[in-house]
Amino acid sequence: MLMEDLNMKHVSTKFVPRLLTEDQKNNCLNVCYDLKEQVGNDPQILSKVVTGDETWCYSYNLERKQASSQWKTPDSPKAKKVRQVRSNVKIMLISFFDANGIVHKEFVPPAQTVNQQFYLSVLKRLRDTVWKKGP
Repeated sequence: MLMEDLNMKHVSTKFVPRLLTEDQKNNCLNVCYDLKEQVGNDPQILSKVVTGDETWCYSYNLERKQASSQWKTPDSPKAKKVRQVRSNVKIMLISFFDANGIVHKEFVPPAQTVNQQFYLSVLKRLRDTVWKKGP
């Protein structure tokens, strides 16, 4: 009835990180125009940008095919193996990269809280890595 009589559709909402005010939208637009102008003045400017990301790395217990093999008779049921799932063992990887690839990476020590002080120390190590590497 909804689709045929009322001509309605069932649609999913679009996920957005946050709802922006008009001032925030205008500010984003102005920043984009400024960046476009800078790229016009210096086409190599984006090759100087370093960005970063964090991701969780999970541990898997890999089993070789031979280790999972079994002896069976012709009458026995076919052997089954459960699909591997992520383990509880995980560690966070923080990596920074530029136009040429990774410039710095490090694993967060277990039980370390990633807070402002920790991230500042990571950024200082990044600065030292990039500075030693040179332009």
